[in-house]
Amino acid sequence: MSKNLTTLAADNIRILSAAMVEKARSGHPGGAMGGADFIHILYTEYLRYDPSDMTWHMRDRFFLDPGHMSPMLYSVLALSGNYSIDDLKSFRQWGSVTPGHPEVDQARGVENTSGPLGQGHAMAIGAAIAERFLCARFGEWMSHKTYAYISDGGIQEEISQSAGRIAGHLGLSNLIMFFDSNDIQLSTDTHVVTSENTAMKYEAWGWKVMTIDGNDHSAIRAALDAALLEQERPTLIIGKTVMGKGALTADGESFERKCATHGMPLGESGASFEKSVANLGGNPEDPFAVFPEVAGWYALKRTEKIASAAQRKALQQQWENEHPELAAKLLQYLSGKLPELDFGSVNQKQGIATRAASSAILSYLAQHIGNMIVSSADLANSDKTDGFLKQTKALAKGDFSGAFLQAGVSELTMAAICNGIALHGGVWAACGTFFVFSDYMKPAVRLSALMGLPVKFIWTHDAFRVGEDGPTHQPVEQEAQIRLLEQMKNHHGAMSLLALRPADAAETSVAWKLAMENTSTPTALILSRQNISDLPVAEGITPYNSALRAAKGAYVVQDCEGTPDVILLASGSEVSTLVAGAALLKAEKNLKIRIVSVISEGLFRQQDQAYQQQVILPGVRVFGLTAGLPVTLSGLVGEKGRAWGLDHFGYSAPAKVLDEKFGFTPENVALQVKEYLGL
Repeated sequence: MSKNLTTLAADNIRILSAAMVEKARSGHPGGAMGGADFIHILYTEYLRYDPSDMTWHMRDRFFLDPGHMSPMLYSVLALSGNYSIDDLKSFRQWGSVTPGHPEVDQARGVENTSGPLGQGHAMAIGAAIAERFLCARFGEWMSHKTYAYISDGGIQEEISQSAGRIAGHLGLSNLIMFFDSNDIQLSTDTHVVTSENTAMKYEAWGWKVMTIDGNDHSAIRAALDAALLEQERPTLIIGKTVMGKGALTADGESFERKCATHGMPLGESGASFEKSVANLGGNPEDPFAVFPEVAGWYALKRTEKIASAAQRKALQQQWENEHPELAAKLLQYLSGKLPELDFGSVNQKQGIATRAASSAILSYLAQHIGNMIVSSADLANSDKTDGFLKQTKALAKGDFSGAFLQAGVSELTMAAICNGIALHGGVWAACGTFFVFSDYMKPAVRLSALMGLPVKFIWTHDAFRVGEDGPTHQPVEQEAQIRLLEQMKNHHGAMSLLALRPADAAETSVAWKLAMENTSTPTALILSRQNISDLPVAEGITPYNSALRAAKGAYVVQDCEGTPDVILLASGSEVSTLVAGAALLKAEKNLKIRIVSVISEGLFRQQDQAYQQQVILPGVRVFGLTAGLPVTLSGLVGEKGRAWGLDHFGYSAPAKVLDEKFGFTPENVALQVKEYLGL
């Protein structure tokens, strides 16, 4: 391929990127124009994928971190045949397949949703981990690379520190990251906000680092060639690129390296869109045109990639013929289907903390699901994810035969990595920490919900009953925040997140059953630190079978004859407190009481109206108890109901003392219900 045609192709991407932003009158052209050289070389000469089968599992992955550079990605994917010119023209418009920031669409070549800086490359690390995990079980014949693209903003976001540490520590030599280092940010030059030596930082983490002219095609090729030969370390290619490369003013003066082109159309930034397009060899009257030579070259590369993929598929077929049992296992992994699981067979001790009950289930899963990675943020022995770890071993550099990721104290990075594992496919992902630290994770949880990823978030120490650790470790407002996500719908109209707070060990087994069966959204399991009394069970029914009713989100734990005087409802630890409080009320006032356990309001609201009214009877007064904000139960108790909760942070004291001080005792339940009913 001649240098002229190479440059022409990169310039075509620059023109298309600028044209998309100009037509939409919104977007970020400068970075896309600077990164066009790398993305062109990568997609035509290095990235291995099948244009006729974009979800082929052995494809190389490309993860974009700076989502504002979506015009660059859409442009190269349009040249590759995945988007039409009309798609590019509808950039950022209602109903468009080219939204302002990329949203996962693997059939078109978009591997991840990106926008919040730093998360995209952390997801790439997750995908790289998943690839090593699968190769350790099925062989290097299925190996592939993960490429990530990051910008100055992503490098600066705090998540990059843990992400870089973890990738280097694990020696992810299958990970190649290009750092678009153009020294320009949205509002300032980069030197105004940082003076760190990025290369030395990544070298200290154990990365191979190269610094090149990021617009020099020969230098890009040489760096990628060297990265492909690396067998011990992830690679960072620092490409010194030119922001707004090719941009001119109306007077024909250079308008490169300007902050203005970072976040607004060329025509509004001080540059001339028409002059810039002409400078790059395009027609200002038809800026969406694809140069014939470029179209021909991409068509040729498309044919070559399909042929290359066919060769690898033939090798896979040969492997499958030689290893039928392994092949069947791989097919099952890649299908996303679970093996037969019997959660009811797990022996749960009586009166234990739900984190301990979760540990028993995780131990079972480790023995029955061969393609699951569980992670913890340095809390495995406290969030009880060590139930899984005890059945396997931690992932390590050069040895991915284990299935536990020791993430260290890095909750956000851990969550984003799990998103990347899920995006890669073939591997289930779960991660644990204390519920209060879900605050660190919410940006990644939100993206998980937006992408519809089946990541399992395990959050323990779910209430003020953490006790002596005090208010910094006692979640009060966290459940209300998570329940808001549960009330939101994703783009497919489904509940965007399933939040489950089980009330005892049996409900925890059911919660894990629901979590594993939920393959279209993330699941949050909110678990107790302290022991909880088991819920009452009807004679002749096992606790697990009784708790299976939680699959509808809410169910009647204990009932009365006739219409109840009051319905008491809660989730988690508080349900057993209601049971004890109801006993006092019956003894003192002979009240008819129904007790309802609501493991998930979102799931409950998905049931038909008849079932909802069967559980929470219309016209009957409702009292709710929550260790969080009262608003958590407002939708369940209704306008005339009352929710008893906290309107303040916790305090440092033993859990039993806090229960008494805060009113989470059977005696106070009885007192509050009597007051509510006017008795």
